[in-house]
Amino acid sequence: MTPEEHNKYLGWSHIAYGGLFLLFATMMMVFIWVMMAMPPNPPPFPFVLFMSLFMMAIWGAMILPSFIAGYGLLKRKKWAKIWAIISAVVAASNVPFGTAVTVYTFWFLFSEPGKQLFERNNYALPPGRQAWTNQQQWDYDAQRQRESQYNPPPPPPDWR
Repeated sequence: MTPEEHNKYLGWSHIAYGGLFLLFATMMMVFIWVMMAMPPNPPPFPFVLFMSLFMMAIWGAMILPSFIAGYGLLKRKKWAKIWAIISAVVAASNVPFGTAVTVYTFWFLFSEPGKQLFERNNYALPPGRQAWTNQQQWDYDAQRQRESQYNPPPPPPDWR
């Protein structure tokens, strides 16, 4: 496979991992709220609300880097490599999917094709003038013609 294909698959694997973890977190949150509503002696509502918000913040901090890395990898942004490494480190503890994403991320990003894909320079010309008219073309041609003609320097002064 080419490095571009590996990059695409890696981006989609980060998004898929983030989606699976988001589904898991949503199911856990529903489970917590259903258990809270069970009689006879449910925990106090402020405690459950605080714990739910705390767990959502933790899970959000684990899910968000995956989506950012996936988006950046698919768009081939320079910063995507950093986010992919952060996401892989966070996902490493979630066996088996997070570990698989981590191994694939490290294998590709630290291999020679991955380095070439993300560390090569973008060669592009600077943006030109937006309004290019015939007069500007004529001025440009005249200037180039003047520059291309050789005019010898003036002779030094005669001090005798």
